Amino acid sequence: MHIPTLIERKRDGAELSASEISALIDGFTRGEIPDYQMSALAMAIFFRGMTPNETQNLTAAMMQSGRLLQYPADSPPKVDKHSTGGIGDKVSLVLAPLLACDEVWVPMISGRGLGITGGTLDKLESIPGFNVNLDERRALQQLEKIGVCMIGQTADICPADKKLYALRDVTGTVPSQPLIVASIMSKKLAENLDQLVLDVKFGSGAFMKTREEAAQLAESMTNVGNGMGVKVSHLVSPMDEPLGHAVGNALEVAEAVTTLQGGGPNDLIDLTLDLAAKVSMAPRDKLARWLCDGNAWRKFIALVEAQDGDAGVLEKITSVHAAPIIWPLPAPRAGVIKRMDAGTIGRAALFLGAGRARAGDEVDFAVGFSRIKNVGERVEPNEPLLFVHARKEETLASVLPLLEQACEVAE
Repeated sequence: MHIPTLIERKRDGAELSASEISALIDGFTRGEIPDYQMSALAMAIFFRGMTPNETQNLTAAMMQSGRLLQYPADSPPKVDKHSTGGIGDKVSLVLAPLLACDEVWVPMISGRGLGITGGTLDKLESIPGFNVNLDERRALQQLEKIGVCMIGQTADICPADKKLYALRDVTGTVPSQPLIVASIMSKKLAENLDQLVLDVKFGSGAFMKTREEAAQLAESMTNVGNGMGVKVSHLVSPMDEPLGHAVGNALEVAEAVTTLQGGGPNDLIDLTLDLAAKVSMAPRDKLARWLCDGNAWRKFIALVEAQDGDAGVLEKITSVHAAPIIWPLPAPRAGVIKRMDAGTIGRAALFLGAGRARAGDEVDFAVGFSRIKNVGERVEPNEPLLFVHARKEETLASVLPLLEQACEVAE
């Protein structure tokens, strides 16, 4: 196989066959195709796109580059959810234990935050002792016992995706729809699922800025999953303001705990139930009862304990990770909140240390924002729009101008 010829064909808009795509991914994974050639191919895909068949074949090749999770023949249905990422999106922390109250298994493989969007693994690791690095044997034992595990991607699951994403990240080819679809779906389909629900977000705090872009991405991912034998459904949800009232790792865990105990913000509850109903055998009203009657909360405690976490600190997680500075951002005038810009708030959280600018950066579990007001709420002069949780005076000072841009109050 002559690699330059395949690159030239894709550059000129031709369609690559399943065997050609498979050979390219296999050779790249094994180190036989150098980075510079795969980077050139990624750029050709960026400009020329891929047909639906090519996208599905690329997804399959990346999925087959590593191991697939395996289960006993008589195991219950396996279900999961994937979000394209947002600000304050702690849905997985509530959804996974809620689904496990039903007669299904939830083998949730999650990621870390990068850029302005938070990562489920970072939030879980704010719980002292929580171990996201379970091997397959232990994960399976946990599924058999409590029906849910929440872990990180192991080295032998979709190694092609890890290598290719690292190249895309430094070659300007991240915003390519077929490459996005293949990256997301290869990892999720490697979980060997029966059903998957996708939460595809759009708006200032999301990767896709418009509803139309998000709907197109959702449709493409759904078609790929269905074409590979998994029942996939999706929701397209807005991310122009943060989800819930908290942004930041321990702060979001605290809000998830409140929600699992029957409280929590309505937008978080509604989205969680909408997504859960797509993949659960139980009706939405029964799921809502499990969220209120303590069933989901008890399942979350079991999950934390099974993965070596200290469940005793869950209700005081913001005391375990307490920022030295908690600063109210005052409303400049009386009026109605017109804008609470998720993207700008996400960047501010990144500057505080709640996220990563680079993959190896350390995350500060304590910092972020709490008691964030919603768009449409009425406020009085100097009433706090949100509270900033900061480690240092300098970082607080650096984010205040951003927050003033993010929050708009109309008289």
